[in-house]
Amino acid sequence: MTQFSKDLSVFREEIRDWLEANCPEEMRDGAITERTICWGGKNWNFTSDAQKTWLDRASAAGLTVPKWPTAYGGAGLSRDQEKILQDEMGRINARPPLQSFGIWMLGPALLQFGTEEQKLEYLPPIARGEVRWCQGYSEPGAGSDLANVQSKGEDKGDHWLINGQKIWTSYADKADWIFALIRTDREAPKHKGISFILINMENEGVTTRPIQLISGSSPFCETFFDDVKTPIGNVVGEVNRGWDVAKYLLTHEREMISAGGAGLSGGGRAFGAILNDEVGGLSDPILHADAMRAEVDALSIGLTIERYKDMAESGQGVGDASAMLKYMGTELNKTRHELVMAAGGSDALEWEDGRAPHWLRTKANSIEGGTSEVMLSILSKRVLGLPG
Repeated sequence: MTQFSKDLSVFREEIRDWLEANCPEEMRDGAITERTICWGGKNWNFTSDAQKTWLDRASAAGLTVPKWPTAYGGAGLSRDQEKILQDEMGRINARPPLQSFGIWMLGPALLQFGTEEQKLEYLPPIARGEVRWCQGYSEPGAGSDLANVQSKGEDKGDHWLINGQKIWTSYADKADWIFALIRTDREAPKHKGISFILINMENEGVTTRPIQLISGSSPFCETFFDDVKTPIGNVVGEVNRGWDVAKYLLTHEREMISAGGAGLSGGGRAFGAILNDEVGGLSDPILHADAMRAEVDALSIGLTIERYKDMAESGQGVGDASAMLKYMGTELNKTRHELVMAAGGSDALEWEDGRAPHWLRTKANSIEGGTSEVMLSILSKRVLGLPG
């Protein structure tokens, strides 16, 4: 594991030198699309030798999850060091070496609620990109009303026996494991009888079925559990207290989605630069003004996200305010793609390798992770204290 200085000025020089020496030139294009993201996992096929080299070098240094403790595969960086790393990666336009639901969602939940044994078992493989996770939350009858999940788990002594169905499980057909909300007490009030359980997707009785979307691609799946067995110790947190874990994880999911809307997951590239690459700039003054407004909004969201991260670092929980980040990030992401479509004219309607599928995909951003309407309701009631 690479050792970095705690002195911030020294650290900046060290991380700059490390990136120059270790980030392949091919990985310095800032590209972050479905075709360029490295998701990792047992079945992952690297798009190039450079992508594999970048992941191997970054994970060996703990920089795929820089703030995680070194014992769990991270670099043990401070929040200030993490900011410097982001700055320096943006300076050379480096792609993120690894992205995954394990990093964004399950990892933080395990760090907060997991046992030491669970952390040591599950976190290092996530950091190395060896295991890919998916999220088993929504069900046909439990979307916005997530606490209404009906997939059930029966305690059989040494294992849980799980039956039920999940829907909109992103990339379930490619994932190795799933973290799922399972009802383990059918008599308790609906928020009280849920457990957060880890399930191997290779277990007998687990099946997935892709859901065809209007864009022609299928990132979403239906997932079925038919007498699936998983060890009794695969509950994160307390049995029947999975709602606590679920709520905590959702704040990280919403932060992740909002960061994508703000453009923070794309190596820090300005929206103007993206537009210039996509359509060669903007000649229409109205579109130009709209694009600049979107860029200002993106900068504002980015700064707000950084402020909330600093608050979390100091022990202040973000809580329900994460709904604001999610709402603004997803709405901005839709606006940005609409501008790209408008600026591209008829060329933007190309389907193969075109912009239209990405534009259509953004419509789901304001549904997944909680609809925009639900986010506004949370903000009005729980943050602003308005009457119902």
